[in-house]
Amino acid sequence: MKTVAFSILALAGFTFLFSCKNDAKTNEETQTVVTDSIPAETAPDAMYVTAVSGLTLREFPNLQSAKLAVMPLGTKVKILNAEGKTTMNVGGIDGAMDEVEYNNKKGFAFNGFLSKFYPPEEDTAAKNYAEELKKDFPKVNYSEATGGTASKPTKTETLILPTDKWHEAFFTAQQLFAIPKSFAFPNPKGSNNETQQNNEKKKTDFISELQVSRNSNELQKIVYNYKTTGFGYTVTITKEADGMKLEKTEVAD
Repeated sequence: MKTVAFSILALAGFTFLFSCKNDAKTNEETQTVVTDSIPAETAPDAMYVTAVSGLTLREFPNLQSAKLAVMPLGTKVKILNAEGKTTMNVGGIDGAMDEVEYNNKKGFAFNGFLSKFYPPEEDTAAKNYAEELKKDFPKVNYSEATGGTASKPTKTETLILPTDKWHEAFFTAQQLFAIPKSFAFPNPKGSNNETQQNNEKKKTDFISELQVSRNSNELQKIVYNYKTTGFGYTVTITKEADGMKLEKTEVAD
């Protein structure tokens, strides 16, 4: 009888332990499933070329690789695989080589010249551009104001882009507010105050210059000044808490 009782107790204990292990395993598997079900943040599936002279599509992810094509300014590019981290610097712009598809060709392109914002066409009104962008990016903000005097009236347009990237703001302002294409994106590294002259300005232009303010090799402000007979304007780019601020002020006299 003792032997039978002992066997029954042993069997019960084994069953209990086996049940506990199965419960623990079930709980662990449930937790794993829940964890894996959390969606990861994904990169945009398409971006736009912002390079004025076009962006090179290369065979491999390096700048020495063979050229497959040149993608013009404004081209919508399908992103196949985003690098996700900075691996190089080109012209003062941090970035990496993303795998992309263009015109049925697969290759790699420097993502520092790709933007989630499509570049405005020349002569596009800033207000209209902001309204279109706002459909996809609700934090885009546009405002305009008038001022000055009767003899020197002013008009100011302000656009806030929801980004912290100086080059995205510069390329947008260059297209939208007529900053000459002869000015390249200012390298963040350099003297604290620098003025670049437009060597291609017309004879009727009094002023066409780009002023760059830096602090410890970080951009603080970019200002373009233009002046001709009876008219002038200033474009100012600064970083604000809610994004990059692009402001154009026109003055008539």
